[in-house]
Amino acid sequence: MSRHPAVKWAQRSDKLFITVELPDAKNVKQKLKPEGEFFFSATAGADNVPYEVELDLFDKIDVDESKSSNTSRNICYLVKKAEDKWWSRLVKQEGKPPKFLKVDWDKWVDEDEQDSAPAGPDMDFGDNDFSQLNMDGGPGDFDADAPEEGEDDSDTEEELEEENHEHSESQAATPASTEPETKA
Repeated sequence: MSRHPAVKWAQRSDKLFITVELPDAKNVKQKLKPEGEFFFSATAGADNVPYEVELDLFDKIDVDESKSSNTSRNICYLVKKAEDKWWSRLVKQEGKPPKFLKVDWDKWVDEDEQDSAPAGPDMDFGDNDFSQLNMDGGPGDFDADAPEEGEDDSDTEEELEEENHEHSESQAATPASTEPETKA
């Protein structure tokens, strides 16, 4: 009896991303059929344990435009949908999906965000215009209390004398002894 490897999936309106997580897979067999059948089998591990996945996809696919890529960690499929539309789920079966099937949150994009989604893992700040955040030294700058150019922010002699006088008074009020005070 074969086991099920972990399978992750995500979608766009025109394609599916299906990733079979099976490190060091050998004897990989894969089959896609236009009516939406997805089949994968392989062996893995020192004991050549058989793994198998058979999914009845939600709708029809374009087998000729679909691709796969095998790496030492997983097998990735880019499956072209026959029609450009969002599917409500990956498989035809309604209800709870199989336990080995998970959403690939690294590739997931919501339907309303598809056109603005970044192509890769790079940061995308969308339509934010950073010049409007007052980070160019304007009135809302973080250093608003810093002196302007040519303005002297050093203390005057009077301010320095006042600070020294306050400091010496606070030291005079402190007992010179290091012994703890005892109260009677």
